[in-house]
Amino acid sequence: MVSLSGQQPARTWRQRLVTGLGAWRYGSVLGVFLVVVFVLAWRLVDLQVVDNEFLREQGDVRTIRVETIDAHRGVITDRYGEPLAVSTPVQTIWANPSETSPDEPRLTNLSRLLDISEAHLRQRLRDYAGREFIYVSRKIQPGLAARVMALDIPGIYSRLEYRRYYPAGEVTAHVVGITNIDQRGQEGIELAYNSWLSGESGRKRVLKDNRGRVIKDLALIREASPGHNLELSIDLRLQYLAYRELKAVVSAHNARGGTLVMLDVDTGEVLAMVNQGSYNPNDRSQLATENLRNKAITDLFEPGSTMKPISMAAALESGKFSEGETIDTSPGYRRFGQYTIRDHRNYGVLSLTDIIVKSSNVGISKIATELGGDVIRDLYARVGIGQPTGIGFPGEAVGVLPAPPQWSPVQEATLSYGYGVSVNALQLAQAYMVLANGGIRYPLSLLKLDAEPKGHRVLSEKVTREVRSMLRQVVTRGTGTRAQPGLYTAGGKTGTVHLVGEHGYLDSQYKAIFAGMAPIDNPRIVTVVAVDAPQSGEYYGGEVAAPVFARVMSGALRLLNVKPELEVGEAKTSVRTTGARG
Repeated sequence: MVSLSGQQPARTWRQRLVTGLGAWRYGSVLGVFLVVVFVLAWRLVDLQVVDNEFLREQGDVRTIRVETIDAHRGVITDRYGEPLAVSTPVQTIWANPSETSPDEPRLTNLSRLLDISEAHLRQRLRDYAGREFIYVSRKIQPGLAARVMALDIPGIYSRLEYRRYYPAGEVTAHVVGITNIDQRGQEGIELAYNSWLSGESGRKRVLKDNRGRVIKDLALIREASPGHNLELSIDLRLQYLAYRELKAVVSAHNARGGTLVMLDVDTGEVLAMVNQGSYNPNDRSQLATENLRNKAITDLFEPGSTMKPISMAAALESGKFSEGETIDTSPGYRRFGQYTIRDHRNYGVLSLTDIIVKSSNVGISKIATELGGDVIRDLYARVGIGQPTGIGFPGEAVGVLPAPPQWSPVQEATLSYGYGVSVNALQLAQAYMVLANGGIRYPLSLLKLDAEPKGHRVLSEKVTREVRSMLRQVVTRGTGTRAQPGLYTAGGKTGTVHLVGEHGYLDSQYKAIFAGMAPIDNPRIVTVVAVDAPQSGEYYGGEVAAPVFARVMSGALRLLNVKPELEVGEAKTSVRTTGARG
């Protein structure tokens, strides 16, 4: 038998061993715990006291951002400071796809508010899930943006931008032009002077919360430099007047379109420039591409009989003809091989004045035959035909002024009454400006001039005075009687030309033109009116374009405070005079 007294020491030893191991494990765990606590405590002290830059840098990475400060685009005004193009503050809604779930139920309300496709928005969020920025809706009204942000959708943000607004709408659209959604010029003055108007964006450092909202502006990195303002030569009062009358005549005659240009004869400044059809730059949902062109500058046409006064000036300047001479236009036509030039009827013997008054093709062509084509072409070039106007407008068409090595008789004849040469409406107005101001050709300008312009003489005062006397007779008793502008005297010339199609001249399609000036003894303004393809039965320049000239010039001269020259009885007598064709 084993003694019970021999087992007691063994149990005591084992108990002591177990107790010792437990104490050691406890001490080890406690030691490790204390070491960990010490390390953490030291790291906290290190981060908070010794080296606190790490936490600051990590916080900055998550909350501090650099934002772009949009530059305010310059304001475009008319010559009296009336705004034609301004930038207004708006909001742009954008999303961070990494923060916005495509299955977010509140996206339904957002889509309804912004009038966008909900399915398309959700799909974009899925497609660009790895990105941090997509546009949702750009340049909306601040009130609408506030309603969107009130939905409190994670990852949906707004930012300040600017939107271009055009107070005069379609009235100045072709001159001022438009910008794209990023405020870069696309047409007109907005394009031509984009660098001047644009300015330079700035940058700033901001503090944002976890929703991406700016809490505080921390530092300005670079100031935004606003664009420069631009003051145009346009008089908005005259622009409205011209647009209204041109739109009315195009509608009344069911015409394809029309153009009107008005110049200050002593400076070359463009006071009004309008076209039909036009477009509303503030609402481009129905924009037709063909209406973007400023036809007064980009579209060319044969000026027809409106060039006869320039040809007559060449004749008077040459010394071969004088104001009192006569030309026999019998039998009312001239043949050049297979070509025949005709008048409306046989006018017989005509004075130089009556050749212009009755718009005789035969009479002016006989003068051209004696002068030669080079003499007429030289004066055409001097008054600006076939030359840039200097206006600096994008898309300006220079036109065609022929210079053959040898002029054929029919080329000389047709050149004298404006066929075989092409111009835009602005060039034609410039040519008449030379006749109006006594023979000085100024470069044209769409910007208001602060200094007196520098022109050069291309015709003598005597010749231009004699031609103006002829043009006055056109309005008082010739083809332009409907151009009489109320209580003011005027002078001008009608023109009716065939439009050109794919296969040559169109038999039943015409352009009705009137070019003139007023008051005739001391001209202040020159206006050119051109109406394309009138369909009402009337198509002559004296029937369609001349009445527009009369209404626009009468209103313009009143607005410019020009004293009336005629009594009411004289004006009525002049208006009753018949014979408007040309």
